[in-house]
Amino acid sequence: MDIEEEMHGIVEQRERFRDFMLGYKFAIDEMITKINILREDFNNTNEYNPIEHIGSRLKSPESIIRKARRKNLPVNFESLRDNFLDIAGVRVTCSFISDIYKIRDMISDQEDVKIVEERDYIAKPKASGYQSLHLLIEVPVFRARGTQRVPVELQIRTIAMDFWASLEHKIFYKYDRHVPLALRQELTQAAEAASSLDRTMEKLHESVRAGASPQDVMDRTNENLLPKA
Repeated sequence: MDIEEEMHGIVEQRERFRDFMLGYKFAIDEMITKINILREDFNNTNEYNPIEHIGSRLKSPESIIRKARRKNLPVNFESLRDNFLDIAGVRVTCSFISDIYKIRDMISDQEDVKIVEERDYIAKPKASGYQSLHLLIEVPVFRARGTQRVPVELQIRTIAMDFWASLEHKIFYKYDRHVPLALRQELTQAAEAASSLDRTMEKLHESVRAGASPQDVMDRTNENLLPKA
């Protein structure tokens, strides 16, 4: 193979990879549009809006290829498509735990959406203390040459869960995943504190919506915040 043919092959592969990644970018756009419609609709009806923040991330080609090689997987489009279902990710942050499941139900009720897998790390937190609801969702992406169904990982969590997860990520990155035991233990304790805060805020939210008196709300708050005997 001469240099010209080799260069042509490199350019062709680059264009194919760009097209491959575009499908996931469009899937993120599709998912965010769906969530933004829900958020705007909540605002329009003057109903309580459970959606605090929407974020997204698209894994870089470099990180995908590194992970494939680390797992001894073939580096081709079919293998990447079949083995990496979290290339596209969307995160929704809510105020309360009940909001998480409310949004999950609204997404799953949409006819063109298919929930492939649900991992509930709120009902069963990870050993580290990590909590979040993970949904693997297939969404239709309407492209010029036809419709693709593309997987998107949707994470839904409270503000407290998100704050903890962000801190954990920074710590693990700083220590290259070799976090000292004492620090891991403190992280677990912080996760328990965040979970306790979520439960307290949920109860306060329920009391306010139920029309509890200020004294009832104060009494319930004290019950949740005072140390157990």
